[in-house]
Amino acid sequence: MTGEKLRSLRRDHKPSKEDGDLLAAGEDEAAAAPGGAFTGGKGGRAGGHRGPGAHRHRPPARAAPAGPERGPFPVHECVFKGDVRRLSALIRTQGIAQKDSHGNTPLHLAVMLGHKECAHLLLAHNAPVKVKNAQGWSPLAEAISYGDRQMISALLRKLKQQSRESVEEKRPRLLKALKELGDFYLELHWDFQSWVPLLSRILPSDACKIHKQGINIRLDTTLIDFTDMKCQRGDLSFIFNGDAAPSESFVVLDNEQKVYQRIHHEESEMETEEEVDILMSSDIYSATLSTKSITFTRAQTGWLFREDKTERVGNFLADFYLVNGLVLESRKRREHLSEEDILRNKAIMESLSKGGNLMEQNFEPVRRQSLTPPSPNTISWEEYISAESGKAPHLGRELVCKESKKTFKATIAMSQEFPLGIESLLNVLEVIAPFKHFNKLREFVQMKLPPGFPVKLDIPVFPTITATVTFQEFRYDEFHDSIFSIPDDYKEDPSRFPDL
Repeated sequence: MTGEKLRSLRRDHKPSKEDGDLLAAGEDEAAAAPGGAFTGGKGGRAGGHRGPGAHRHRPPARAAPAGPERGPFPVHECVFKGDVRRLSALIRTQGIAQKDSHGNTPLHLAVMLGHKECAHLLLAHNAPVKVKNAQGWSPLAEAISYGDRQMISALLRKLKQQSRESVEEKRPRLLKALKELGDFYLELHWDFQSWVPLLSRILPSDACKIHKQGINIRLDTTLIDFTDMKCQRGDLSFIFNGDAAPSESFVVLDNEQKVYQRIHHEESEMETEEEVDILMSSDIYSATLSTKSITFTRAQTGWLFREDKTERVGNFLADFYLVNGLVLESRKRREHLSEEDILRNKAIMESLSKGGNLMEQNFEPVRRQSLTPPSPNTISWEEYISAESGKAPHLGRELVCKESKKTFKATIAMSQEFPLGIESLLNVLEVIAPFKHFNKLREFVQMKLPPGFPVKLDIPVFPTITATVTFQEFRYDEFHDSIFSIPDDYKEDPSRFPDL
């Protein structure tokens, strides 16, 4: 296992982008398939095998109103009480994705209370795994806290399966959108900054070049992998071929070594188990960039006579705005960790901040055993469900949680002259979503922005890192088909990029 994978997995799960919240830190669940909307790829270790009871074509279950004769949350109640027989009867007619007044789904409750039979029954009926409760935690995060290895593995596999199926569902729509979009060349520049002195020394910049023709896309970049503590440089090209089968449509070229690797969507049993080891030995992390109170005000220029700031960004005239009201809320849980785990993780972070290498430090994860279960629950269903919203009685292992808030200041430049619309940009970015920083850009521009196209903007990438993204060049153009093909003198190396 590479250091890059260890680092990318040393953070867990963040609140989903619901009503005014944007993900701003960490990666999307340890297994959210960031293989792009076309590949079902592993980038960040998506993939995995289908567990027992997996239903390949069944979409994640949706919420349905509960019958009044059963109370407002009948599925939640029988899960809370561990009534597997009643759950088995209700599951055919009731919605198993419904959230209760505390934001928990039935799967949340089954995991937090250690009701394994209920949890496996819900997973067999495709209960959604990626959903977050009111505190911002997913069932997988709660499973890590509880510490049952089998349950963590089952949730991880189901999350990967659901992520792949979501990717496959989006593919036809995005291919259609790409086909209708004109062919073009786009160049954008990334500059990363941090208010942490140690990080400032190692942060990269990157000039990305994107060619789009028909339903093919090529991205040239020098930034291979980037976490909040370290970056990996190189000369890479990612080629997406929309006509190929999903498992064959994404190829990465190493232009220095003249090798290529296809990004597949399956991973071995050993890789999944290694991922479980990392999750069980790492902090559970959650970060939300709240946009509920966001406002935009025109940036001003001039000393004596103030006026709205308008400047050229590349070839495009743009109006500059200040972004106000963004707050980054971070949470870190470690009730499942031993003192030895905490000291080792601290040493890892210190080593990385000084430019060290995980493999040199022998920081390979060891096979983790299940933790001793937390004390049995003594709270009744009535006490739980009648508790005030936002003050739910805690279920599961006693929390050890650290919270922090930071105001995020940003500037954005909007141009009415840019030929591409935001919706078209989102479709292109969804193809290259395996890149963590591009995924953050895609999430950010989905906000309600001022008029125009964001030709220059500041975005949060990690809790301590921001990026300034500048769209420097755009032109409609035609290209030779060869730039979307693997060069004849390149050799296949299936293991060149083990984290893709």
